[in-house]
Amino acid sequence: MVLVQQQVLLRSALVARGDSDAQLARRRSAGDLVRLRRGAYVRPVEEPVGREEAHRLLLRATMPLLGPGWTLSHGSAAVQQGLPVWPEAVSHVHVTRPRVGGGRRRTEVHRHGCRLDPGEVVEVAGWPTTDLARTVVDLARSLPFEQGVAAADRALALGATLLELEEALDRTAGLRGSERARRVVAFADGRSESVGESVSRVLLSDLGLMPEDLQHRVLNGARLAGRVDFAWPELRTIGEFDGRVKYGRLLGKDDDGGDAVFREKQREDLLRELGWQVVRWVWADLAHPEVIAERLRRAFARAAAA
Repeated sequence: MVLVQQQVLLRSALVARGDSDAQLARRRSAGDLVRLRRGAYVRPVEEPVGREEAHRLLLRATMPLLGPGWTLSHGSAAVQQGLPVWPEAVSHVHVTRPRVGGGRRRTEVHRHGCRLDPGEVVEVAGWPTTDLARTVVDLARSLPFEQGVAAADRALALGATLLELEEALDRTAGLRGSERARRVVAFADGRSESVGESVSRVLLSDLGLMPEDLQHRVLNGARLAGRVDFAWPELRTIGEFDGRVKYGRLLGKDDDGGDAVFREKQREDLLRELGWQVVRWVWADLAHPEVIAERLRRAFARAAAA
């Protein structure tokens, strides 16, 4: 049984309505209530829910219990703003209060103590939240490099500017992880269109195979033959990360998945006819970077021999 967004029921309101703790326990046992966290429940719904929506429910169950002065930050701010998150980034509700001292982690809440300028706090869905630039920098300070890059890429695509990210870096200079965050921002590129592309770019850089261009436009005469994820034009080689998002974008109004795959095959055939080598990989391949490297090097060799 999974949850979709709905009314969060706080214990205080339920008790005020007449339910005792014993009755609440019986309702939980009967499946009438699902516990989100201590003192907060929802009614179960038989519909699928994603990681982000589950975290939003937890936010709604938690924020009223914290009192004033807390700002959603880190992974919780990322969920509010549509930035990509990995499971470990949303295992807790993350909040920040401007104060001196380290953070504290409880069962559901990770409290961070850190200075926040007033301009770094915005309201999102009714809650004070760190703005896009500060959210990216906080994530980049505390998460693995590729996760920070994925968040920074998406923030740039959503309208954050490189100047805003750099200003947020300056305000957090000297904090733990600040140098890693600076490297993340230097690497970020808003042309990346998916998390898989962001992670792939980090992997290609680590392999010493950084692409010469992103979202490269390949022309067939004066017409566009295709726009590709990664390109090495001098080596006449294209790299494509294949994820479900890519094929979802290709679907027309009346298409099914087979239509999208067929059109993508036609596009690839044309690219090959135009003299390009095409190398594709999927999420599972990212766990084996040496395989991707070997595919690319063979493609470079084929292009050189053509």
